[in-house]
Amino acid sequence: MDLATLKSLKPNEYSEAADGYRSASDMASAAKDRIENQISVAMRNSLKGEAATAAVKQLGELGKNFHYIQVECGLVSTALEAFSYELGAAKNKLDAALEGAKAANLTVNSDGSITYPSAGEKGEDGKIPEGGTASGLTDPAASAVSRQAARFDPNPHRVLAQDYADQIAAALKEATEADEKWAPKLRALKADDDLTVSDRDWADASSDTKGVSDAGRKYLDSLPQPPKDGGPKDNAEWWKGLTAEEQVAWVSMQPAAVGALDGLPATVRDEANRMVLAEARGVAQGEYDTWLKKHPEPERFQPYINPYTGTVMKGVNVETQAWKDWEEARKNAHKSLDGMDAIQRRFDATGTNGLPEAYLLGFSTEGDGRAIVANGNPDTADHTAVYVPGTTSELGNIEGNMNRMADVWRTANNEADGKSVSTITWLGYDAPDSVAKDAPFEHYAYDGAPAFRGFMDGLDTSHSGATPSHTTVIGHSYGSTLVGSAAQTGQLNADDIVFAGSPGVKVSGADEMDVPKGHVWNQEAERDPVPDLGRWGHGGDGFIIPSDQEFGANQMTTDTEGHSSYWDKDDKGPSQSLLNQALVVVGKGDSVALKPPPDPWAHVK
Repeated sequence: MDLATLKSLKPNEYSEAADGYRSASDMASAAKDRIENQISVAMRNSLKGEAATAAVKQLGELGKNFHYIQVECGLVSTALEAFSYELGAAKNKLDAALEGAKAANLTVNSDGSITYPSAGEKGEDGKIPEGGTASGLTDPAASAVSRQAARFDPNPHRVLAQDYADQIAAALKEATEADEKWAPKLRALKADDDLTVSDRDWADASSDTKGVSDAGRKYLDSLPQPPKDGGPKDNAEWWKGLTAEEQVAWVSMQPAAVGALDGLPATVRDEANRMVLAEARGVAQGEYDTWLKKHPEPERFQPYINPYTGTVMKGVNVETQAWKDWEEARKNAHKSLDGMDAIQRRFDATGTNGLPEAYLLGFSTEGDGRAIVANGNPDTADHTAVYVPGTTSELGNIEGNMNRMADVWRTANNEADGKSVSTITWLGYDAPDSVAKDAPFEHYAYDGAPAFRGFMDGLDTSHSGATPSHTTVIGHSYGSTLVGSAAQTGQLNADDIVFAGSPGVKVSGADEMDVPKGHVWNQEAERDPVPDLGRWGHGGDGFIIPSDQEFGANQMTTDTEGHSSYWDKDDKGPSQSLLNQALVVVGKGDSVALKPPPDPWAHVK
C-alpha cells in the first residue's frame, strides 16, 4: 500500500460496512428462529399428510439457509471490523508522523521519504551542513544503524527526518500486511452458488471461523476480555459491558468459548453452541465419508457350515466376522454424528405435543463429547430441572437422556398450574464408560463436580424472571454420585434434589446436600441392582446410600422395575415414578406418593 492510498483511506467505511453485514446476520437469525419456532411448529400441529410433511422439510432447509447466512455474515462483519481496526492503527501512525514532519518543516515526498533542509553550524569549510533525503526503513537492524549515523550528522534535521521516515514506512508496512492478510480471508467468505447448505458448506464455515479467529487475534485482544477463571457473575458482567459489535465479534470468532461461559443468557449460549454444532457436524460428516472410502464394506454373509458334519447348509447364511468387525468400527466412527443428529431432531421437534423451544447450552465433540440441552428457556422459567445422567452416557447416545427430560417436561408442565417449566439434560462431564471397569471409581464424579456447580450457579445468575426459579437437580445412577460430590466439595445451588437408582452420593445424609430439610428425594425401583452394589464404592460413612432410612431422604414410591425405567410412560400417561419426579420439579412435594416407613417390629411378627 502506497502513501497516497493510506492517506486517503477511511477505515471507518469498513466498519460501516461491517454494521451492514451485522444487521444482515441479525435478520437471518430472526428469520431462522421464526421458521423453526413458529411457522414450522404451526404447520406440524395443524396440517397432516405427505404434502405437509414435505413442506415442513422444505422449511427446515430454509431455516438452515438462514442459519448459514447468519453465521457467514457474522464472520464477514467481524472480519471487516478487524480489518478496519488494523488499518485504523496504521492510519493513525501515519497521520501522527505526517503531523510531526509538518511541524518540523520537513517535506514528505510521494514515496514516503522525507527531505530535510540545510541547517546547523558552519563547518571548517565555512559552509552550513547540507540538507538531504531520509528513506524509511522497517528492518530493525538497518533502522538502528541509520539512526545512529543520523545522530552524528551535523545537520540536526536529519535525525527527525529519519525518525519520521521510519514511522511512515512502518505504517505503510502494517497497512500492506493487513490488506494482504484480510483480502484472501474476506474472499473466502463466499457461499456456493446454490440453495443447498451442505455438510461441506458447514465444514467450510468451520474453516472460515478458524481463519477469521486466527487472523483477527490482534483485534480480539483489543476488546474487553472474559474474566480469567471468573465465576458466572463475573462472566455476566463482562458480557453486559460489551457493545453489540464486540458481542458479535466474540460469538463469531470464539463461539465455543462463549457457549461454554456459565452466567451468560441462554439465548447467547444457544446461538454460539448451535454455530459450533453445525460446523462440527460438517467436519464430522467429511471425516466419516473419508473413513468409508478407506474401509470398504466386506462381504456380509457367508454360507453356514454345520460344525458336526462340516457340510454347507443350503439356504442358511450367517454374518462374517470380518463384517461384524467392520460394522462395529463403522458405528464407532459414526458415533458423534449420531449424537449431533439427535440434537438436531430435538430442535426439529419443537412444538410437537407442546414441547417448547430447545436451547443448546453446551456442546463439544472432544473425547466422548459433551452436550447440555434445555427444553424451554431456563432464564425465564418458574421451575427448572437439571438432569445428570450416569455411566456410559456420551454424546453418541444422548438421545435417550434427552427423551427422558422431554417426558419430565411434559409431565411437569401438566402439573405446573400454568407456570413455565424448563428441563435440562446436563452431559457436561466425562461419565464412566463401563459399569464394571470404570463406574467403581470416584474420580469421574469429583472431576465433573466443579463444572456442575458452575453451571447451576450460572442458571441462577442468568435467570431474568421476576422471582427466582425453583430449581431441582435429578441424578440418575452415577450421575447421583456426581451430584453428591458437587455438594460435598462446594455449595450446590438447588432447591430440591431427586436421586434415582443411586449407587451412593459420597455423603452420609440428606442434611449434607445443601437444600432445605425435607427436600431430598430418592427412588429405588424393584430389581434395580445398582444401589446395593454401588454402596460399597460410593456410599457415605458406613456405606450409607440415599435408599437407606438413615440417610434421611424422602423415599418415593416407584411402579417401575429395573435401573433404567424411572421415566416410563404408556398410553394412559406417566408412570408413578415419572409423575413423582415431575411433582417435585413443580414444587408439589406434598403431593408425592411416598413409601411407608419400615415397620421396626416386622422381625418379631
